[in-house]
Amino acid sequence: MPPNKQPASPASRIRVFLVDDHPLLRHGIAESIGDEPDMEICGQAGSAAEAMPAIASSKPQVAIVDISLPGRDGIELVKDLKGHFPSILILVLSMHEESLYAERALRAGAAGYIMKSASTDTLIQAIRKARAGEIVVGRRLVNRMLTRIATGAQAADVAPLECLTNRELEILRLLGHCRLRREIAQELHLSVKTIESHQANMREKLGLGNIIQLRKFAAEFLCSEAAGRPCP
Repeated sequence: MPPNKQPASPASRIRVFLVDDHPLLRHGIAESIGDEPDMEICGQAGSAAEAMPAIASSKPQVAIVDISLPGRDGIELVKDLKGHFPSILILVLSMHEESLYAERALRAGAAGYIMKSASTDTLIQAIRKARAGEIVVGRRLVNRMLTRIATGAQAADVAPLECLTNRELEILRLLGHCRLRREIAQELHLSVKTIESHQANMREKLGLGNIIQLRKFAAEFLCSEAAGRPCP
């Protein structure tokens, strides 16, 4: 440990809980946070179902949550956590495009949104900023939100993808991965009829005539995300 980094007493350390379905990623983040003198990992989970009871017992001050989780997605988990544990600070750590997901995460109650491509130092700084009462998002998103306020942009000006619900976005990603309705229903613990209803709503919102067009749109959406391009 560097001489200028003296360990904090256990009672004053920031207790951090990790929620991500990739054990290797969790392990790497846990090691980095554990090296900080004022932080400690108090628990980990690979799904929303595992996270809720574990967080209730470990009582973290900060939770780092991935969006793409098996079963209930990360945005819904953020809402649940804020409903049950209002004082917890939640940072969403995700591979998904900030311009589409960060505002949703903040509306759900998150204190920040960090891309998985960011450095470990950025994540560590985000934890400290959140504890200091700051909202942690990228400069591009801040500029976008300020522009929307300054120009008085209305709901009609919102891009079609932003009109999709969190569940519809989740289904769109699964469609882009060539999942069938039955497979999507099983993965999300929903009925096939519910998936069909969501798909019909998505086609209407996106102005698409049939499921083939929706699947094509979903595949293009995933490609644009992977390439870091603006979403359709």
